[in-house]
Amino acid sequence: MKLNYIFAALAAASQIRLMPSPHDKQHYKSVPVAEHPINLAQYENDFVVRMPYSSSSLEYLRSQELKIWARNGHKKTLDVQLDAGSLAQLGSLFDLSKAEVIIPDLAQAVYESYPDKKEDVFAEGADFHATSEVFFKDYRNLEDIHQWLHLLQETYPELISLETIGRTYEDRPFRVVHLSVKNDDVNHEEKKTIVITGGVHAREWISVSTVLYSVYAMLRHWEQNPHDSKTLAQLDFLFIPVLNPDGYVYSWETDRLWRKNRQPVEGGDEGQCRGVDIDHSFDYHWTASSESVCSEEYAGKAPFEAHESRIWDEYLNRTNEAHHIHGYVDLHSYDQEILYPYVYSCEHSPRDEENLIELAYGISKSIRWTSGKYYAVSPACLDRDSDLLPELGAGTALDYMYRQRAYWAYQLKLRDSGSHGFLLPKKYIEPVGEEIAAGLKYFCKFILTSGEAFSR
Repeated sequence: MKLNYIFAALAAASQIRLMPSPHDKQHYKSVPVAEHPINLAQYENDFVVRMPYSSSSLEYLRSQELKIWARNGHKKTLDVQLDAGSLAQLGSLFDLSKAEVIIPDLAQAVYESYPDKKEDVFAEGADFHATSEVFFKDYRNLEDIHQWLHLLQETYPELISLETIGRTYEDRPFRVVHLSVKNDDVNHEEKKTIVITGGVHAREWISVSTVLYSVYAMLRHWEQNPHDSKTLAQLDFLFIPVLNPDGYVYSWETDRLWRKNRQPVEGGDEGQCRGVDIDHSFDYHWTASSESVCSEEYAGKAPFEAHESRIWDEYLNRTNEAHHIHGYVDLHSYDQEILYPYVYSCEHSPRDEENLIELAYGISKSIRWTSGKYYAVSPACLDRDSDLLPELGAGTALDYMYRQRAYWAYQLKLRDSGSHGFLLPKKYIEPVGEEIAAGLKYFCKFILTSGEAFSR
């Protein structure tokens, strides 16, 4: 949908507000406000525009504290949440003739992203697999996730342990799922550990569901193919489905599009000006943000200021001898990309860059064979535009884990390529889970075979 249409629509605002939904759910305005999952009025008349940008305009656009959903450094496009006023302001400064609206009715899209109703996911008498069949049909809140994890542990007590490694600012448990198969031929101390994380940014619900689905897919494969259990037998796994529990709960209860954690910050308030971007809080090439505390990418005043990044770092230091981390995969959304280090700079190449690229393309090919979906491979610095503004790539989990911990580290941006953004419909949860499970299987086998020589 091109901008000239939207400008016309803005002249008659009712046309855009009442635009038919592309999905099956009725329009939120026909539903009593009391039945809305959150206050949808906060998104009323907002839409998401994909617009081109130049190197010279990037800093200005960021200085305006626009709600930037995604930045594609290759195509030089931004996905930006706007309203009529902010669109008119941009239109007076930039050529928007090539811009297009990808989400014309944001309030409706947000409404459709929530479950239709409160389901009884955990039916009495249902076993783990029957429950999981229902569980992955929709997105789940933190309470349901914790209940599913407890059922997982009860079903596989010899394989699964749940560890609470700290408490968030709002006193929620920070949980790690440890998956390990006993192997008499391999000492535990010799096992390589793979770390898979999701939910760093609260609004990226598909990343949370995909981490959970990855655990489920591994166990299902292990049960169905006991002869093909080398991966589970020779590797240890640490899964963090929700690395940002407070932010995740806030995205369910208050603001579906919240990104940061929820701790108070100096100079902030109880509204937008609260929280730290966890993925700018790690102590590797961290720099203080030039942005205000209200920015969605606010990095804090010091590395590890975000409670969650500090808890994770302390856990890794405590368990350094128990977990020999060789692989790290951080799941995000959106844009269907496989990104490899470094994020902070394009001027410094990672060790074994050719091998990192080889493995990334292998993961991409595995995904394509499974679902037909293409995941582009790229250095993370180009995707993040840190070659233009270094602070955009400062203090990331990917660089920290690669430089300090893991031989093989990637950030995977999941579906889709932009038509839904962070509000990916629930029908894609299982397809995304299946394609990423295939990619992770290739990732693990590479580390056990050809990756062995490279990581020495």
